[in-house]
Amino acid sequence: MTAWLAFVLGGLATYAMRASFILFVARRSLPPAVERALRYVGPAVFAAIVFPLTLGDDGLARLAKPDARLLALVVGAGVMWRTRNMMATLSAGMLTLWLLQSQGW
Repeated sequence: MTAWLAFVLGGLATYAMRASFILFVARRSLPPAVERALRYVGPAVFAAIVFPLTLGDDGLARLAKPDARLLALVVGAGVMWRTRNMMATLSAGMLTLWLLQSQGW
C-alpha cells in the first residue's frame, strides 16, 4: 500500500507542477532570452539521450571500432546538416541502423 501511495502522490505532484506552469505562464509572454534558450532544449535532450547510448562505456574509444549505432548516428548527423529536417534525420538514422543490424553489424 505504501508503494502505491508513493506512486499516486508522485504522479499528482508531477501533474500539479506541469499544470501550474501552463496555468500561470500560458497567458504571459516569455522574455526573448528565455524563448531563444528554449529552442535548444529539444536538441540538447536528444543529444543527452543519444550520445551515451551510442558511445557507451567506452566513450571516444568506440570511434576506433565503430558499430551500427555509431554509423547510424553519423548518417543521421549528415542528413540533419544537409536538410535541417528532423523527420528525415530520424528516418535516415533508423533505416541505416536497421540495415546495418540486418547485415550483422
